[in-house]
Amino acid sequence: MPNIANKNIAELTLRGLRTFVAVEETGSVTDGAKRIGGSSSGVSQQITTLERAIGAKLFDRNSRPLKLTPAGQMLRAHAHKILATVADAQTELSKHNLTDLPKLSLAIIDDLDTSLTPALVARLQKRFHHCFVNAYSGRSDQVVEMLQQRKTDICVSAIVPEDVDGFRSIPIVREQFILVAAKGLLNSDEDILTQLSDAPFIQYSEDIPIGRTITQHLKRVRFNVRRRFALEASRSVIAMVAQSNGWSLTTPLNLLDAERFVSQTDVSEIPFPAFSRHIYLVARNAELGDLPDTLAEDCRQLITSQVIPRFASIVPKMGSAIEIVSK
Repeated sequence: MPNIANKNIAELTLRGLRTFVAVEETGSVTDGAKRIGGSSSGVSQQITTLERAIGAKLFDRNSRPLKLTPAGQMLRAHAHKILATVADAQTELSKHNLTDLPKLSLAIIDDLDTSLTPALVARLQKRFHHCFVNAYSGRSDQVVEMLQQRKTDICVSAIVPEDVDGFRSIPIVREQFILVAAKGLLNSDEDILTQLSDAPFIQYSEDIPIGRTITQHLKRVRFNVRRRFALEASRSVIAMVAQSNGWSLTTPLNLLDAERFVSQTDVSEIPFPAFSRHIYLVARNAELGDLPDTLAEDCRQLITSQVIPRFASIVPKMGSAIEIVSK
């Protein structure tokens, strides 16, 4: 009798074992194919592959219904155990909603860190009582890199990984870029673009995603500005706008990150074609079940209940600049 353990186990696939059991239980290649929703030729090929892996025939093809050979009888015991174990695992995992998740790491862009992270972590700990939650913040490129390097499980970012097959990006919010100018800098009775050309432009660094986005848009609309320096943090950009009697382009979320300087500025729509950016919740594909969808909805609810009203209170005429993106 052949020693199954010494053969090429890599060829004993779950699909092959399911096919074998279907034929064994129905006693027919045709009936086995009907049970698994395949073709008779496909079933025959699967059985042949199994026999090649084991080195022995599994069925006596001269009998009707088909009967197992000694090798087939040996494989039947193993096949039923393996498939039963797999079925139990699938049942357990289908019921498993990550309630016993031991640890979860989040990385959230700085723009949303203070307004979103504490509330989101609180919701996670309420949902997963024994879960240790690590929360990080940084630029969009930094939090995406953390996700790609498996230093975090989920990130909230304004950019997404290029690997669309390996990662799932769920849109949460869309926000318009806005103009922020030093208080009293612009006279509505005069040409706005001319006034902006004459005033200092406070630039986000092109080393970060928002800086590159703004620079590319200014090039598209052919609005040339003098570039004297560049800053990374929104707080620094908005503070410099106020101190240098200048202006900048930013987003509502970035402005909220520099809220203490808002009283020293005037906020308005940009005076050339509008542009916007999306914020996404990003996770690796097929690793956390429906948790990314749940957290994305949590983010939408928190932004709706906390972030949008807060922005509308400091810039009443531009409350619509932040828009929730539904599924």
